[in-house]
Amino acid sequence: MELVVLIGLQGSGKTTFFRDRFAATHRHVSKDLIRNNRRPGRRQRQLIEEAFEAGESVAVDNTNPTVADRAELIALGRAFGATVVSYFFPSDLEASLRRNAGREGKARVPDKAVQITARRLEPPTRAEGFDRLYQVRLIDGGGFTVTEIRGDDDAAG
Repeated sequence: MELVVLIGLQGSGKTTFFRDRFAATHRHVSKDLIRNNRRPGRRQRQLIEEAFEAGESVAVDNTNPTVADRAELIALGRAFGATVVSYFFPSDLEASLRRNAGREGKARVPDKAVQITARRLEPPTRAEGFDRLYQVRLIDGGGFTVTEIRGDDDAAG
């Protein structure tokens, strides 16, 4: 089993990346899908546990901007014996704001929310407990470039 933790600004391409790379193999868990729940963090944990109990891999598709935000996810993955992998989408505030502006309805978040996330965004490191780290960049015209971060490097580079 695997726990994939997507990390990046709103509008950075995380959900599209999930659809392209993981939709066929991983259960999609996102707080965006449980907006009406008074305790989305508790519900997210429950959904991850249910998937692991069923033997399924999981991709958590939230901004996950800080070490503290990711710590519970990493601990949960470890508790179930899952490989824990991060995919980091480096901050490009202007591009994320442009993509967000093109969204409709509940998919669009206030620009201020994207700006706040950009200020809080901490690149993941191996020291957090990830088994593998990847950096993901959008390619102009569509698609992604994925680079594995090896050794003592972190995803900030």
